[in-house]
Amino acid sequence: MIAGGHLLLQDVPGVGKSTLAQALGQSIGASYSRIQFTSDLLPADILGVNIYEAATGEFRFRRGPIFANVVMADEINRASPKTQSALLEAMNDRRITIDGMTWELPDPFFVIATQNPIEYAGTYPLPESELDRFQLCMGIGYPDVEAERRILTERPVRQHSINLQPVASVQQVLDAQTAVDQVTVAPAMLDYVLAFARATRSEALFEVGVSPRGAIDLLKAVRAWALLQGRTFVVPDDVKTMAPYVVSHRILRRGSRKGASRADIDRIFEQVPAPA
Repeated sequence: MIAGGHLLLQDVPGVGKSTLAQALGQSIGASYSRIQFTSDLLPADILGVNIYEAATGEFRFRRGPIFANVVMADEINRASPKTQSALLEAMNDRRITIDGMTWELPDPFFVIATQNPIEYAGTYPLPESELDRFQLCMGIGYPDVEAERRILTERPVRQHSINLQPVASVQQVLDAQTAVDQVTVAPAMLDYVLAFARATRSEALFEVGVSPRGAIDLLKAVRAWALLQGRTFVVPDDVKTMAPYVVSHRILRRGSRKGASRADIDRIFEQVPAPA
């Protein structure tokens, strides 16, 4: 969020993706909306629609749930590609266009989406162009024994979500985003990020490497991670830490629709010398 991007949570059903997204949305004192993606969802259900008012003889735009600071797109890959594409302009340009009219989205604007693996029934794989709009993609995984014991014995998780109080304001998020932009990236570190991105494009194992947008998102994520570690400058370990979450879903392996694994990313880093 403070890096100014969007997050995709990808994992099997029932591990808490939606609960995590909802909790994060409620933890910010900002506008929040949740969109349940289904096969019959239409673009107008997300963006909004112009409604004719007989009393005035004019059309009035009714805003859709996309007009919020934090938007939760639940099970995004259950909607049709046409509906998925409705998010492209919103996520990339922070605005939408309806019937020739452009509407600006609020600032900050953060989409946190969840999706089930593409092998599950009733899902449509997100196209590469839309995956590229997500700055980070990660899973949650199954909880350890003690964590799952607490889940089973404590009161229902949904009760915790209902009672959550905001712990940060919109202005605090904007201030954090400004602080991220001020984190120093030395020329040698910038060359390191560029060398890594270009190495993914020449790797024989990959059909598609990291795009320039992906390199920009990696640099933003690295700056945000450095700030969260209490530093005002970036080090090589920051790049190695964030790269798997930023680039794995953007890379397409040859002969497969699957992205790069952590081992694939480590292999690329072995080819790119880190600055001293």
